[in-house]
Amino acid sequence: MVKKYDWYPADNEIVHPRRHTPKAPKASGVQPGTVLILLAGRFRGKRVVVLKTLKSGLLAVTGPYKVNGVPIKRVNVCYTLSTSTKVDLAGVNVASVTDETFAREATAKRTRSQRFFAENAPKTSTSDARKKLQKEVDTALVKNIKDKMVIRYLGARFSLTSNDAPHAMKF
Repeated sequence: MVKKYDWYPADNEIVHPRRHTPKAPKASGVQPGTVLILLAGRFRGKRVVVLKTLKSGLLAVTGPYKVNGVPIKRVNVCYTLSTSTKVDLAGVNVASVTDETFAREATAKRTRSQRFFAENAPKTSTSDARKKLQKEVDTALVKNIKDKMVIRYLGARFSLTSNDAPHAMKF
């Protein structure tokens, strides 16, 4: 005997797939003051100093801007390469660096003609608070770096050639 069902699914019923919600990456081996190499994005190949791990799991890093042009920014730990070089963060005030620091400021919407012709478009600029924070962090950080070779190291860009074996390198 075949069991009779009272309900059959309709053909047009939409089945929503279960969404994967990514968790914040864990930066286990990265402490504040560690020098990292950025592997992706606009500043790839640049060496940066870790300031702190943010609540979102991202790392707050800086160049310092005066040394290599990298501003205070958030970086996912999986796009970095850790080095054995450390920088002293004594006297560097990073309490004001939070996820809210990096929130985008509201700008005026561009009209259709401004999007098509790139003239008369509203200009985007860095806020004075961000510039002040950058200056405070950079002056304290550069003051802590006593060795001139570390400043040269932070300013140099990292790259690989065809004869390099990254798996055999010690950073």
